[in-house]
Amino acid sequence: MTKDKKKPSSEGAKIVVPMLPLREVIIFPHMVVPLFVGREKSIAALEAAITHKMDLFLCAQKDASVVNPNESDLYEIGTLGTIIQLVKLPDNTVKVLVEGKRRARISSYINNEDFIQVEVEDLSDGNEDPVRLEALLRGVKNTFEEYVKFNKRIPPEVVMNINSIIEPSRLADVVVAHLTLKIEEKQKILEIVDTAERLERILSLMQGEIEILQVERKIRSRVKKQMERNQKEYYLNEQMNAIQKELGE
Repeated sequence: MTKDKKKPSSEGAKIVVPMLPLREVIIFPHMVVPLFVGREKSIAALEAAITHKMDLFLCAQKDASVVNPNESDLYEIGTLGTIIQLVKLPDNTVKVLVEGKRRARISSYINNEDFIQVEVEDLSDGNEDPVRLEALLRGVKNTFEEYVKFNKRIPPEVVMNINSIIEPSRLADVVVAHLTLKIEEKQKILEIVDTAERLERILSLMQGEIEILQVERKIRSRVKKQMERNQKEYYLNEQMNAIQKELGE
């Protein structure tokens, strides 16, 4: 096992932790996600986090095709997370179950040859208007229910879970995890620290997606009716041809 060269330290709200670069996935706070890890430095980062009982900085790559990402290949804001379970597989890769805890921003990169190590600072929500947050919380819940009616891939129990959430910041992060968005859009939402602003952005995205899904449903219905009409006309024409052939004979 690779040894971590620097144990965690803190300076105010800053800590030094191993980083796990992510490909094609954004992990939000409160998410529990299974990951398959094969890169040597990433496995070393996981081992260091377990050995020293440290958090792990989960940060997405800007380009998933980059094998050995450096500072310019990684986003500045990610999620501090905890390793729940780690299993080594026969092919020398690792399956790890991680849970996102809170947003953080990279302050600096720490020199470490074994894995990517960073100093990060917590990004916490400030004091916000409780009335505004409550209104947004209700709006997001209602809109998500409508969104699920059009998106059948989301199971009904997810709606029950969403409706049980009373903390606005948690609601925003749980809802966005279920939306069909590009990685870049999810990263933008992750970078929004203000809870009200984040809820407003998610609400806007859901409303826009619902409009698109409604139009798609109308198009599918119209196409289906046209196909049925064409099939009916074809069947009647075939019948007429058969009758005329019989009469002609």
